[in-house]
Amino acid sequence: MSTDLQALCDALRASRGFAHKRDIGAVLGRLGPQTTGTSLPNGDDCAVLPEPGGSGHLLLAIEGLVADFVQAMPWFAGYSAVMVNLSDIAAMGGRPIAVVDALWSAEAAVAAEVIDGMQAAAARYGVPLVGGHTNLRAAQAQLAVAVLGRANALISSFAALPGDRLLMAVDLRGRWMDPFPFWNASTEAPPQRLRDDLALLPELAEQGLLGAGKDISMAGVLGTLLMLCECSGVGARVDLSRLPRPAATVDGDGDALLRWLCAFPSFGYLLAVPAGRAGAVRARFAARDIACADIGEIVAGSQVSVGDGAGDERQLLWDFADAGFITGAAREPGR
Repeated sequence: MSTDLQALCDALRASRGFAHKRDIGAVLGRLGPQTTGTSLPNGDDCAVLPEPGGSGHLLLAIEGLVADFVQAMPWFAGYSAVMVNLSDIAAMGGRPIAVVDALWSAEAAVAAEVIDGMQAAAARYGVPLVGGHTNLRAAQAQLAVAVLGRANALISSFAALPGDRLLMAVDLRGRWMDPFPFWNASTEAPPQRLRDDLALLPELAEQGLLGAGKDISMAGVLGTLLMLCECSGVGARVDLSRLPRPAATVDGDGDALLRWLCAFPSFGYLLAVPAGRAGAVRARFAARDIACADIGEIVAGSQVSVGDGAGDERQLLWDFADAGFITGAAREPGR
């Protein structure tokens, strides 16, 4: 594998997914480092609230979908809005309880397709859709969905440590949803398999095998890595040749690799695991026919760099000492 690493990193930094995640910084700056009453600072996949009278945690996740996606694929947008929230709950070691939505549309037919998609996902994953808000007099279709969940043991973006192995777990049994960067391994999968696959994350957390990780989002695997590293105050080194990839992208050109790096998979997680536990975690995913590979390591410092396995060449993707990714602020020396 030989890759123009500089061109690849330049393209990622200019991508829509990276831009959307960098927008978070303007909001975080007004919220402050932590919202009163939460168990973790802002920046994780869910808000975490201590469960009243219990030892667990309540999780709140919310996702808003871009308007062009909702308009072009209303059924799949509705399905995805539920699916990605359930993934966020699982990414923090939780199990979902219920879903609500907020839907705007100028057309009743489009709204009906969105609702049908949400209902289909809720049924397949076994999570009730319990209410929401609807407006059919909007200028365009827009959708936001929120999910409530519960975790006994947390997986967090703030828990990665230098020396951890970096694992990428992704379900490759899917297909592209052209022209969007969505890798769909959900809508045609058996419902029980979908439920059991998501349950693997909280099981690993409760068994003490996994404490740090993040759901692979619209920023792709490397954008997700930047968010994980920024929250944990660490850097990382990644070998792109080790990434699990669909067969159609392995022998393709640089554009095929870039597309995969920008992909939003229906089941995809980036996990930081102590070296002694990495093999056991990988085996648990393999037992469910989910690809899980060691793609690099968490390191001390402020830099995230990539290589392609062809030699010693590495390219700097991001340096938090120069600028934050989702916080908007450069990291102080020594962090």
